[in-house]
Amino acid sequence: MTTATERLSTKPYWLLWFRYFTSPISRAGTARFLNGYTNAVIGAGITLLTREYPGSHFGTQYYTKLLASMLSAGTVFHLLIFGWWPDSATLALARVVSNMFFSMLSCGFPSPETSFNIDEFICMLCIARFMLGVGVHARHNAGSTIHMGQHGITKNAQQWLLVLDTKTMTNAGFVIAGFVPLVLFWIFGNQQLQVIWSVSLGLGAIPAIVAFCYEVSYWADSVEVHGHHSSGEVPKWLTLKRYWKNVLGLSFAWFIYDFIMYPFGIYSSMITNNITGGNSSLSIVLGWSVVINLLCIPGTVLGTFLIDYLGLKTTMIVGLLLQAAIGFTMGIMYSQLTNHVATFAVMYGIFLGLGEVGPGSCLCTLAAQSGPTAVNKQLSVIAVMIGKVGAFIGTWVFPQIIDSFGGSNTMKGNTGPFWIGSGLAILGAATILFLVKPFTDGSMESEDKAFHVYLEENGYDVSCMDIGQPAEGDV
Repeated sequence: MTTATERLSTKPYWLLWFRYFTSPISRAGTARFLNGYTNAVIGAGITLLTREYPGSHFGTQYYTKLLASMLSAGTVFHLLIFGWWPDSATLALARVVSNMFFSMLSCGFPSPETSFNIDEFICMLCIARFMLGVGVHARHNAGSTIHMGQHGITKNAQQWLLVLDTKTMTNAGFVIAGFVPLVLFWIFGNQQLQVIWSVSLGLGAIPAIVAFCYEVSYWADSVEVHGHHSSGEVPKWLTLKRYWKNVLGLSFAWFIYDFIMYPFGIYSSMITNNITGGNSSLSIVLGWSVVINLLCIPGTVLGTFLIDYLGLKTTMIVGLLLQAAIGFTMGIMYSQLTNHVATFAVMYGIFLGLGEVGPGSCLCTLAAQSGPTAVNKQLSVIAVMIGKVGAFIGTWVFPQIIDSFGGSNTMKGNTGPFWIGSGLAILGAATILFLVKPFTDGSMESEDKAFHVYLEENGYDVSCMDIGQPAEGDV
């Protein structure tokens, strides 16, 4: 009798690839790519708008941080509304309606050449960005290992594919978000900046439409699997009472990670613009921004290999400490680095890449292993939501940090974010060391049974809940 692996190996390669690209984990990966593009493109957009309207509010601290943070605010709103619901066809249908509504409203970006003045234009642009944040939020990835197991993907490849389809795809979106304006600049030049930024930002409406298509597909799957009824709701208070330490550590680590990575990625073109004094060609500014974000991709790949040798916690701690070391080095040697833009850009990219070696490669898997199977989605949603709050706060305060250290025209001002980010990286490493204790595959099964017993002892009927049942003799 042939095994499942042998039967899988006899199938045509095109069928295996089709099976993979139509799986839930692949759909989530595509959505993560589009999510990364939408987050990052606003950085290049602000740089272009500042160049085109030098006397307007685009270069001011308030409007810069407002435009950069609105998408994260929309994502937090999405998680607050939908993140707590148990999986069911009803939840999927609600997401379909939500994504359809926000996709339609996000398809058109206003232009300052219309009847709006600059203030009204910025207001409308912020509303569109917030709507994109609500509509484009990718399906949560904490349960991705479960989905992969259901689609014939071997367990040895789960970690690699999970990172590939989450953080690597997000970073690819950041790279393309810098490359699209660069290509458009090569085509249209300095005289058509409005075309460049409007097309670049307008393409951000595509993710909401793609997310809508994914939600329709997921809704169809959910009707088949769940019907219109969800599995029993697990008591949140008892769950947090038992797993609060893991949730606290994971949430704080995710907050720090997003606080560092999102603003440093989004504002990369603006920082490059600052160190050149705004005098360099936009092709130089946007080109080095692409290089900076491109170096994040090798970081996620390297992290997946290190996990096999060092384990999740150790890989994450080592990555954060190395990131802090590079950040402090950039703060100390800033004046020497800025004399050579290429050297500065490469060091900047390594700083971000080391963040992906650690938390970028580990957080998704840690989230899936920080609680029993029945509640890891709900526990992970808390951590993801806190992380997005960190992204919102980080993009909001990033320009303020520069101003507090002396402004974008001073060395201290431009090094301020690196000092703060490096200090937070060390704090994140300490948080993971002392607060997070992931379960292994063997201990996860035992914890599922222990959680079942724990709920029963506290008077809850677990017969209708999707919780691992203890075998006979275990209780």
